[in-house]
Amino acid sequence: MVLRSLARSPLLIVSLCSLVAAKAAQYPLRAPAGYGASQSTLKNAHFDLVNHGSGYAPTFSNVMEDDFPVLTHHYEVNSTVELSSISDEYFTRVNHPMFPHHSVRIKRSKDWCDTSVKSYTGYIDIGAKHLFFYFFESRSPSNDLILWTNGGPGCSSSLGLFMELGPCQILSEEDISSPKFNPHSWNNNASVIFIDQPIGVGFSYADYGEHVGRTEEAAKDVAAFVAIFMERFVKGKAGAEDLKFHMAGESYGGRYLPVFASEVVDMNTELKKGGWTPVPLKSVMIGNGITDFASMMTSYYDVQCTNASLKPLLPISTCVRMRQAIPRCEALLRSECLDRFDSMSCLAASATCGMELEDPFFMTGLNPYDISKPCDGPIEETLCYPVTQHIRTYLNKPETRKQLGVSKNVGEYKGCSDEVGTDFHTHVDGMRMTAPYVEGLLERGIKVLIYVGTYDWICNHVGNYRWTAALQWSGHKAFNKEELREWKVGGEVAGRTRSAEGLTFATVFGAGHMVPYDKPEQALALLNRWLADQEL
Repeated sequence: MVLRSLARSPLLIVSLCSLVAAKAAQYPLRAPAGYGASQSTLKNAHFDLVNHGSGYAPTFSNVMEDDFPVLTHHYEVNSTVELSSISDEYFTRVNHPMFPHHSVRIKRSKDWCDTSVKSYTGYIDIGAKHLFFYFFESRSPSNDLILWTNGGPGCSSSLGLFMELGPCQILSEEDISSPKFNPHSWNNNASVIFIDQPIGVGFSYADYGEHVGRTEEAAKDVAAFVAIFMERFVKGKAGAEDLKFHMAGESYGGRYLPVFASEVVDMNTELKKGGWTPVPLKSVMIGNGITDFASMMTSYYDVQCTNASLKPLLPISTCVRMRQAIPRCEALLRSECLDRFDSMSCLAASATCGMELEDPFFMTGLNPYDISKPCDGPIEETLCYPVTQHIRTYLNKPETRKQLGVSKNVGEYKGCSDEVGTDFHTHVDGMRMTAPYVEGLLERGIKVLIYVGTYDWICNHVGNYRWTAALQWSGHKAFNKEELREWKVGGEVAGRTRSAEGLTFATVFGAGHMVPYDKPEQALALLNRWLADQEL
């Protein structure tokens, strides 16, 4: 849902667009074992299709038995599984020869959330690590599948589901007993997966304290999940050849998604070599993301001291000081974080610039995710949105957790994990270059949509406009030649946009950090046009 951090500010929250943290050793990247395994060498192999809930599986860690019985049989390598056959009484486990250390267990969640469609929940098991996900089928015939992740780092996609774009919502205390139908859900015209990642987020968990501290490492597990899902649930089905897969998210998703999508593209090369089904990745959609932290850092002056979003927020004397700091900050961030990357030097540069450009905002008492209103706090508990506490209450109800198949190894649900955020801070993950991943995706024909609510401060439209304009790829000149124009919904101006060569930038007037929450009708219209390959 949102960017969060441990902090330097009086409110204990500082923009993770700066990601200030201590230096720590980096975890080595690891590729899933099995890359390169060919289908021809596995013709006669058999794999477990079904195993019980969170029970013991021979090739995975021993997990405490929960409320679901054991059912085991085998299937041929090339076979797929009908989602209609998935039970709500036990988990079905599927896997993929290319990813021997990964498997997916899934169950139906019957009569839950949106009874007009079938919904499922499950886990991606990676040894002793377990990532939780929700899956909702589309309300209408559709060949589009969306994978959604929230940001943080460390925030659960349950926030996106119940607060923003899912088929049911929890927006008040009354909704805790029964989430209400969302008419503007993104599954109106697409099937949607919500994933709690990385390990330790939401209902995801590890058996022995395993964790992930870098986006590039988390990408391996997400890509493997997508490949398994496509191979076992999509391949060979009617319309499968027309399926379009989209990766979407917001906030720190601006860091996650370019890396995740790039991993999928590179993985497809290996899948094709092995004779397996590639993932039909069509596009990446990032809402109010942090993709280039240097551009975002200096944009705080514009949002706080000019009319870029609303009226100026700070005293003139403070703005003068901020303006004077910008050239020094630009030079520091470029030399210590971009031209070369040294963790300690980059952290020091970010801390220096953060004190000048970020800290003044937190004295205003405004909501960093929507500067049109005060923070409805305390921010460290509510993220300025009390609705997050209603979602937390609902997901901690024993009957909810049982229906979803949540492992008994999972402790209390929290919207955002401080532990995961700390891991990513110590690995200085958010300051690493991400824009080149976007350039690589565009060069390979993957469409990219950057949409931004204009009332957001923390990952604002000014910073996002600047880094998209600075992208270096073959469509650079064509994109920057395009003028911003109005786009409309229902005859009314919804924002401004420009698009060329696969890249689209769009603002959403009157929305904050979470566009589907603030402007659900406009967000759904934007999505539907994007899926239909229509101009905004």
